[in-house]
Amino acid sequence: MPLAVKGMRIGLFGGSFNPPHDGHLLISKLALRKLQLDRIWWIVSPGNPLKEHSSLARLPDRLAACREITDHPRIDVTAFEVDLDSAFTANTLDHARERRPGVDFVWIMGADNLKQFHEWQRWRDIAQTMPIAVVDRPGSTLSYRSAKAALALARYRIDETDAALLANMNPPAWTFLHGPRSHLSSSAIRANREQKAR
Repeated sequence: MPLAVKGMRIGLFGGSFNPPHDGHLLISKLALRKLQLDRIWWIVSPGNPLKEHSSLARLPDRLAACREITDHPRIDVTAFEVDLDSAFTANTLDHARERRPGVDFVWIMGADNLKQFHEWQRWRDIAQTMPIAVVDRPGSTLSYRSAKAALALARYRIDETDAALLANMNPPAWTFLHGPRSHLSSSAIRANREQKAR
């Protein structure tokens, strides 16, 4: 787990990163700026429990690809979930808070994940553990109005103009961030590679 000191504002951005791409970087830079974070940690998952793993690249390969693409002084790439007994986000966030007390964490996810957030294990606990920033993704702009979890947590949503306050807020608290969007997706990149390999 990367080093952090009390009072730092750190965004946690988890995923398979299979492969990482410029869209991930775009989300990270937007979150750094709008949330006024000190750093973002890319948490490269050993495997998403909600996804099929047959096309999942090896963890060391995905870590290397993430480090190559980030090349940013305020983005740290980590795979500390590999040391946990579970790859579920709720456990990851609990572990981060236990290991780095006094750090102001924000969970960052794309709006495409908000659509299925209510299917995540202990999703309500996640919302109670740390503030959440949902970043706009193509085709998911209206998910903050219609997703089941968004409706359930509607009274805790703060306006995007107050996003810089999010890291210091007591959860549940969340916001939706608009900005430049990338149409890149890891699944589309993999499909394109597979087609070229034929």
